Amino acid sequence: MIKLPAQFEEKMRGLLKDEFNEYVKSFEEKRYYGLRVNTLKIEPGTFKERVDFQLSPVPWCKEGFYYSEEDKPAKHPYYYAGLYYIQEPSAMAPGAILDVQPGDKVLDLCAAPGGKSTQLGAKLKQEGVLFANDISASRIKALIKNIEMAGIRNAVITNETPEKLSLRLEEYFDKILVDAPCSGEGMFRKEPQALKNWETHGVEKCCTMQRNILPHAAKMLKPGGYMLYSTCTFSPEENEGTIEEFLKTHPDFEVVPIPHENGFSPGRPEWIGGRESLRGAARLWPHKVKGEGHFLVLLHKKEGEVKNKISIPKREVSDKQLEDFYNFMKENINVTLKGDFKIHRDNLYLVPNDVPDLNGLRIIRSGWLLGSLKKNRFEPSHVMAMGLTKNMVKNSIDLPLGDPNVMRYLKGETLQIAGNKGWNLVCVDGYPLGWGKMQQNMLKNKYYPAWRWI
Repeated sequence: MIKLPAQFEEKMRGLLKDEFNEYVKSFEEKRYYGLRVNTLKIEPGTFKERVDFQLSPVPWCKEGFYYSEEDKPAKHPYYYAGLYYIQEPSAMAPGAILDVQPGDKVLDLCAAPGGKSTQLGAKLKQEGVLFANDISASRIKALIKNIEMAGIRNAVITNETPEKLSLRLEEYFDKILVDAPCSGEGMFRKEPQALKNWETHGVEKCCTMQRNILPHAAKMLKPGGYMLYSTCTFSPEENEGTIEEFLKTHPDFEVVPIPHENGFSPGRPEWIGGRESLRGAARLWPHKVKGEGHFLVLLHKKEGEVKNKISIPKREVSDKQLEDFYNFMKENINVTLKGDFKIHRDNLYLVPNDVPDLNGLRIIRSGWLLGSLKKNRFEPSHVMAMGLTKNMVKNSIDLPLGDPNVMRYLKGETLQIAGNKGWNLVCVDGYPLGWGKMQQNMLKNKYYPAWRWI
């Protein structure tokens, strides 16, 4: 059994009272494993039919499933095709509650490693724009990989402080998710390291960070927009306390009650002497739901006039500059890609609609990375492959799941296989894995080396 810090145990005993023993008992149980189906690529029902995993539904997320520890989904080819994201079940709740619609401008402010970003991106259905930001340069790599593997074509990825973003993107977003850095009390069972982090960083330090972040997030939200604040901690100071302090200085925001169903419990304003409306927040306790734990509160910014009009620049890339790209498209792709193109260091991006001028910010991805403009040719990126579908390309090699060539491809090996000369989209059961270049019944493997199956 996990040995809880004495200070934490004493605090929780005082808060939970009669529920404390039930709460502590939950640490003796095995953790729950979850995955969330990527609806940009496959519907949950179809996915369930195609895999032999032992799946049962996560009640608060229609795309979410519990799986058995024995299933090993991270080793399955469908994972490399971006058909699902492995995610702790209670962590699926914020993205499920925030009502993102196609065409919205959405910000995931503390996005790494990308679980919630991919969930929001799927809801957008390639319309509107997803800004995925994280301040940590070390964690941003995982964020990039997960967004690109999911095939999200309308994402901008930034590595900035909330303050700098808010100076450029005031009143720009329709929906904002702030999955705030926290003391991680809900991760004690899943990650024993979280116990040491709790003792090192503590609640007070996290409160300071959260209360610095929220005003900048609020500044970026349009009047009438919605902001969801979430943590994976049980600390009242970081949850109800942080929101109470925010509401005191932001009277234009109000709490939108979250339905207390599927095991969700109400917020506890009495623990911090807060306003009654905080009872509309949701607490996910490990002794009441099949998950590690979470806190959620949905905030609405009251209607009003948008005071800050953000101009959208014209991105002019000449046909001459795109000549090699157009030749590649004519030879290999069945559809026309419309939108604003941008060239940065020979990399060609398709920028989502209505993205403002971001010069001066640390931009990791300006949109969908299509590939590189080499001398007299265009080299498509692995990212482009993941954002396509089989019917969008002229040539493809579609391997059945049980074909040994699937694993050979994912390991980066050259394949002896029949196919049309030139660029081919390599698929498993119709779902793209990456590129290959065919010549004389030999497929030169173009799978991205850093993502190979090992």
